[in-house]
Amino acid sequence: MIKDKQMKLLNKYVVSLAFIGMFPVLSYGQQYTAVETAETGVKNLLSAVQESRGLFLTDRDSYFVAIEEVLNTIVDFNAVAEVVMDRYAASASDAQTGRFAEILRQTLTRFYGASLVSYEGQELAFLPSDNAGNDPRADTLVRMELRGDDSSLELQYQMFLNENDEWKLKNLSLVGINLGRQYFTQFSALMGQNDNDIDAVLDSWK
Repeated sequence: MIKDKQMKLLNKYVVSLAFIGMFPVLSYGQQYTAVETAETGVKNLLSAVQESRGLFLTDRDSYFVAIEEVLNTIVDFNAVAEVVMDRYAASASDAQTGRFAEILRQTLTRFYGASLVSYEGQELAFLPSDNAGNDPRADTLVRMELRGDDSSLELQYQMFLNENDEWKLKNLSLVGINLGRQYFTQFSALMGQNDNDIDAVLDSWK
């Protein structure tokens, strides 16, 4: 399981993760860079949140549906599932990977959707890329900084080009915490507890 201290840190800054364009409402192909996709996505995300915010207290299911629609345009949940399963992904069937992708879709939709409600308008700045190499199809780490009144927070997320030349999210890091690896720790522990039975792991995932 993710350690309590790390989970509290994730909860503290999850608003910034959601705001930074992790979930743009439009998908853009390779004619746009990963950063350009994120920048455009910020505006579209905030628009969707503002339109649906009132539902959080009156019709929460509908609110999460609206958030999920945005998530679906930028996050490749199958790729996220493979990142989390890591070395176990090779032994997972397509059906198991798809099932885990759906579990993560629900988990992340509620996790980030609930946090968006308390967004307080922090300033966002994109940072120069540290990506090495000239391969235009290589994964891209998009770095950014969320700037508050008396502190700043650096974040990054990993984008990749899918078979349709669309930039999609498959992993992210926050204040040095790699979310994919943290969830892998949980997945690996459950595999040990369930004799490497992936279906049993998915049954017990929380």
